[in-house]
Amino acid sequence: MTNKLDKRIKRLLILENEINDRCQSLADRINKDYKGKNPIIVGVLKGCLPFYNNLFLRLTCEPVMDFMIISSYSGTKQMGIPKIVADLRQNITDRHVIIVEDIVDTGRTLSKVIALLKLRNPKSIKIACLVDKYEARKVSLKPEYVCFPMPNVWLVGYGLDYNESCRNLPYIGELKPSVYKGK
Repeated sequence: MTNKLDKRIKRLLILENEINDRCQSLADRINKDYKGKNPIIVGVLKGCLPFYNNLFLRLTCEPVMDFMIISSYSGTKQMGIPKIVADLRQNITDRHVIIVEDIVDTGRTLSKVIALLKLRNPKSIKIACLVDKYEARKVSLKPEYVCFPMPNVWLVGYGLDYNESCRNLPYIGELKPSVYKGK
């Protein structure tokens, strides 16, 4: 990990080695739960990429890789209806699906994605996330595989962003309010 903390970070919350350890633990659980089931691992781009890669490379359950691009935010404002920018390439009928998200906060977007995918008759749908901001939840939704339950603060790093910046930080930190409040 870099020794220098980004100037936009209020406090460091999760180090890269902690993320690696949790990804291994999560992969171990998924490998056990899906042994011989060849699940389709659906990454919701773009924020999931670092976490998706870390997790996917540890899976031994013969996973199949696929992605969706969902647009739900404009700056700091969540849009009403998420837009599917790019859809799955795999047919998920009668297949086990694990949706991989960088963060689950309100759950509104993810619940709509799940509703859409259920129309395609998968055998099962589960959620794996790097961060679960459970305090922000606005819908009934509980990820099955969670690396880090976190409080409702603005998080950046390891794929999490603020207006497309800070995704490349190798750790997760709390963004200074002055950054997103424009002070």
